[in-house]
Amino acid sequence: MKESSTGDLDRIDLNILRALQSDGRLSNADLATRVNVSPATCHRRTQRLFADGYITGVHAQIAPQSVGLGAVVMVGVVLDRSTPESFEAFEQAVTKLKEVLDCNLVAGDFDYLLKIRVRDMSDFNKLHGKQLIALPGVRQTRTFFVMKEVKDNAPLPF
Repeated sequence: MKESSTGDLDRIDLNILRALQSDGRLSNADLATRVNVSPATCHRRTQRLFADGYITGVHAQIAPQSVGLGAVVMVGVVLDRSTPESFEAFEQAVTKLKEVLDCNLVAGDFDYLLKIRVRDMSDFNKLHGKQLIALPGVRQTRTFFVMKEVKDNAPLPF
């Protein structure tokens, strides 16, 4: 996607994005009605929003507990070196771990902050002992078990 602001989008585009962010299952006809344009116009604009990278995908949100992944763990990771090569090696390896939902390079006490979903503390202990600490360049980890998810995956505020 091109670097841009919402200044590149008109009111109709923004309304399409808001509606789809709220309910990705809207049919084109329902979406067109909601944003007050013809179905053909709505379809053309929606396809352009996908093509230009404003919409990166549409998916179902699954209740984690329903698939046995009720525990959320945040892990701060400190690497042993701060070089482009060590960052690249870590990032390539961590993207292969299916339990890691988010991995962000951060400023502060850690190099990376990971959001992980597992069954329980025992499941995390296995992941930590066999895979996390074996990731390239990991010097230290600090683990935070989430007790309550107050706000998760909120819609973008535009």
